Amino acid sequence: MNSRIAVVPGSFDPPTLGHLDVIQRAAKLYDQLHVVVVHNPGKEAMLPLAQRLALLEQSIDECDLDTEVVVASWSVGLLVDYVRDVGAGVLVKGIRSQADVVYEIPMAVVNRDLAGIETVFLLPNPAHTMVSSSLVRQVSALGGDVSPYVPPAVARFLDTGGHDL
Repeated sequence: MNSRIAVVPGSFDPPTLGHLDVIQRAAKLYDQLHVVVVHNPGKEAMLPLAQRLALLEQSIDECDLDTEVVVASWSVGLLVDYVRDVGAGVLVKGIRSQADVVYEIPMAVVNRDLAGIETVFLLPNPAHTMVSSSLVRQVSALGGDVSPYVPPAVARFLDTGGHDL
């Protein structure tokens, strides 16, 4: 297990500027990042997995990071299995609010108990603390401008009704 490799998981449905902010901050801390689209059985995704992966790759490419970034998906088994499989030492999660803390801490404790995987919480830029994928989905569905909340690749994709990938 190498603590210089980290996994940044999320549903990324769609990727937001808050997600990218956490990815950029994590890239300064680790030599390699695995940005992993995970299946959340409690949510129905707006975007198919392939589109989320493509949008993440485009958005991360536009950031021009110095760290190696692998974009992948994981839907079988526990996330800590993926973390161990790639030799990562930590999970990196963004925390926007107290609600995120309440949701994430039990998972962090279980991940540590199950596999010895630590979780590092990063605070996003304050400009992104109120942005969530669900809010972006709602604004987009109602015809609103989501460009202040998402990377350019995502804004282009949503502007074209999902035809520009």
